[in-house]
Parts: sequence; C-alpha cells; structure tokens
Amino acid sequence: MDRDEAMRTLEAERERGLTAFSGAATLEELDAAQTAVLGRKSRFSQVQRALGDLPPDDRKDIGRLANEVRDGLNGALNERREQLETVAQERLLAADRVDVTLPGRRFRAGSLHPLTIVERELVEIFTRLGFRVAEGPEVENDWYNFQALNIPPDHPARTMKDSIFLDVPGADLLLRTETSAIQIRTMETTNPPVYIVGPGRVFRRETSDATHSPVFHQIEALAVDEGISFADLKGTLEAFVRELFGSTSRVRLVPSYFPFVEPGAQVDVSCFACGGTGCRTCGNGWIELLGAGMVHPTVLRNVGYDPERYTGFAFGMGIDRAALLRFGISDIRMLFDGDVRFLEQFGSAR
Repeated sequence: MDRDEAMRTLEAERERGLTAFSGAATLEELDAAQTAVLGRKSRFSQVQRALGDLPPDDRKDIGRLANEVRDGLNGALNERREQLETVAQERLLAADRVDVTLPGRRFRAGSLHPLTIVERELVEIFTRLGFRVAEGPEVENDWYNFQALNIPPDHPARTMKDSIFLDVPGADLLLRTETSAIQIRTMETTNPPVYIVGPGRVFRRETSDATHSPVFHQIEALAVDEGISFADLKGTLEAFVRELFGSTSRVRLVPSYFPFVEPGAQVDVSCFACGGTGCRTCGNGWIELLGAGMVHPTVLRNVGYDPERYTGFAFGMGIDRAALLRFGISDIRMLFDGDVRFLEQFGSAR
C-alpha cells in the first residue's frame, strides 16, 4: 500500500465511520458499526499495520492522519453512544411509569386454609375437654412408627400403610404413616396421667384422586390414667362429635381391628345432611368418621407403663376428611391446589 492509497483509504473510512455511527438506531447496531470501522479486520486497521512498510516521511504523514481519523471516529462513536443510552433509559422509565392519578388497587383478602380452620376447631374442642397439644417429627424410625404400636416387622398391617422409606445408610427411617408415633414419644417421656391430642401431616404411597392423597393430615387423641374404661371413650367421642357437628349428632361404634388398640371400633356419626334417615351422601344414615379403641397392653408395656395399673383410650381421624364434611368439598385435591378463588371462600369461616 503506497502513500496515496493509504490517504484515500483513511479519508474514505472517516466518512464511512461517521455515517455508520450516526445511522445506528440501537446500541447493538452501534457496536456492530464500531467493529466494522475500527475492528481488527477493518480497512482502517489494515492501514495502521502497513505503516511499517512505508518510507519514514510518508509514515509520519500517514500516522498523523490515522490518529486524526481515529480520534474523530472515537469522538463520534462516544457521542452517539451517549445519545442511544439516553434514549434506552427514557424508554425504560416510560415502561415503568406509574400513573399516580389512577385509583388504587385493593389487595385480595386472604383467609385461613380450610385445613387450618378445621384443625383449630378440633384442637379447641379437645383442649376444652382437658387435653393438651403434643407434636412429633414427620420423619420417624421403625420403632416409633410401627413396632412400639404393636406392629412387628412381619405384621400384615404393614402392607396396608404403603410406607415411604428414606434411603439413608445405616438408618431405618420413613415418613410417618400416622400421628400415633406422637403418642409413643409423649408416653416415653411423661408419667401418667396423659391426656394429649396430636395433629400433623402423614405420608403414604397413595394415588391421588378425589378421596385420596399421598400427603394428608391427622389428629389423634390419647388418654391414659387409672380406671379409664370404654365408657369414657364413648362419652368423650359423643362430646367431641356434638361439638363438631351439632348437638343432635349421634355416634355409633362398630367393632373393628387396629393393632394398637384392643378392643377397637370404627366410629360413625349420624349424617349431617339427612339426620340419619339415609340419603345420597351417606347411603344408610351414617358416615364413617374415625377409628378408636382401648390402648393395647403391649403398647403400654413398650413405653414402660404398667397395664395392670393403667388403662387408656385413643382415637384418630383425618383432618382432611373432616374438612370435606365441614365445608361440603367434593374433591380432596382442591385442598392442595392453592387456587386463591377456592381459598378465599373461607374468609368468613370460623
């Protein structure tokens, strides 16, 4: 490249660069123009690399012009960049603008979840009956979840629980299948008399449908003292049911089997829809509510109690089922969907 060609190239690149910079409409276009005009592969850079091959006098003149062209292009580039950045900032501010003359937007009123409402109602009933609230961990070992409750490793009741075991080396852990483990933990650390109610989440390998969920909630009551009989159990259940469903509700106990109680009973409550005459809701006038029974002597021995001196009763129910009955909800999955339109209906509930 000779002196004249270098001079023409620099002047041409000056004009091309000024035109490209002023015509860039966005910062991205400006960056592309900068690369094309001043980048390593640009014609301007080719002239700079060719300076070493020119005679000393020509090199001086071409170098001075190259510096002048570069400074002019950089000045135009920076000026256009400031303009485009100002435009971009104005667009951002316009997009985030708040019209203070608009009326305010009211926040949607929240409400307690129906499960929380029912759990609080149940706990309130039990505490008025003299029970205290106890809690326990959701991750349990085999002893508290099964063996202490008279369910040894070979017991067929284990197949009914569909347990979710945890893959923890050296530990026999699972997500608790029922809140009965709270009773064991409490009795191990408390001398009789014991009157507790234990609410909490439980987990089983269930296929989710309208009436089943792999995660649900239970509440269990336990009373252990000297001289407690089955009549005490029935009286407590009747008082509890009438508080929950109304003073006209009736209780029916049907013999049933649970490993940790003997004798055991299924507790039915008279249908709240038909009053016990029979309807589409209940079929025969009764709705299954919970399981109950007298604490098995083996369970008492497992926690260090003397079954010859102490007796007790226990019963438990699903809070989710109680919520379905309490509010007339047809699908248990609605309790866990988190749909605000569903939840806000309970804002006026107790």
